[in-house]
Amino acid sequence: MGELYTTKEIAKFLNINEKMVYSLISEKGLPATKVTGKWLFPINLVRQWVEAGTENYPQSAQLPPYHGLVLIAGSNDLLLDKLIATFNIKHEHHMAMFGMAGSLGGLNALKQNLCHIASSHLIGENDEYNFPFLKDDMHQPPAVVNFCRREQGIILQKGNPKNIRTITDLGKQGVHIVNRQLGTGTRKLFDKLLEEHDIQGENLQGYDTLLSRHMDVGLEILNGNADAGPAIRPVANILGLDFIPVCWERFDLLIAKDKFFEQGIQLFLSLLKGKVIVQTAEKYGGYDLSMTGKMIYPPS
Repeated sequence: MGELYTTKEIAKFLNINEKMVYSLISEKGLPATKVTGKWLFPINLVRQWVEAGTENYPQSAQLPPYHGLVLIAGSNDLLLDKLIATFNIKHEHHMAMFGMAGSLGGLNALKQNLCHIASSHLIGENDEYNFPFLKDDMHQPPAVVNFCRREQGIILQKGNPKNIRTITDLGKQGVHIVNRQLGTGTRKLFDKLLEEHDIQGENLQGYDTLLSRHMDVGLEILNGNADAGPAIRPVANILGLDFIPVCWERFDLLIAKDKFFEQGIQLFLSLLKGKVIVQTAEKYGGYDLSMTGKMIYPPS
């Protein structure tokens, strides 16, 4: 994760008052984690956060003119994996490639013109998705298309041998969890949930065991290496594990407007209304496609 700064050190680094640091965590998505009740800041992620908010950010890379390669970066999802594979099989003169960077990483990649599409499900303080994390200084705000709604929650071992019924039960003696990486929408949601229940994450066994994918969380629990972890219901369904539902979230595709009508992007978006996504969502469970393919606009 890189070097961790204290609140005082990060305030000095950002040249702001310490009290402002707490506001930036809750309102602007300043990357932070709690250890022994105190906020710590991975400085490499903070630098990325500062760069993402920089006006007139110098472009270190430019996407070349479209030549058959669709670049997608951001949050991991099983249904998205299926559509990428389908796209690559169906269109022999085009290829979609996915960079797993977490929701925040996907938005940063889009801002820096490193990808065509960012996949994200970041929830803001006002319970609105993704728009609170789009920077006003972006050269052009992206088009936002809904990919799906999906059910988030806590995956448990089959039969729930530790009798975990609520979020507070994760703090029971003998319960070991796994977690998602900083910068992912699931990690942000999980930390928000812990805060709402007045739970200190560092007091949970395994809170610092960080995994990249939802399926990784499920496999750790299936193999008996953990009792619980935050992930989506489809993983629990596929692996035959128990699940505590938390919420239905909106998972969006954010697309650079100047690339929106490129042939490959339009071919990929056409899959959102095809049979594969419907059949796969029904097979996996935990997905709602009622908004899929619709344009999403910021709240007025």
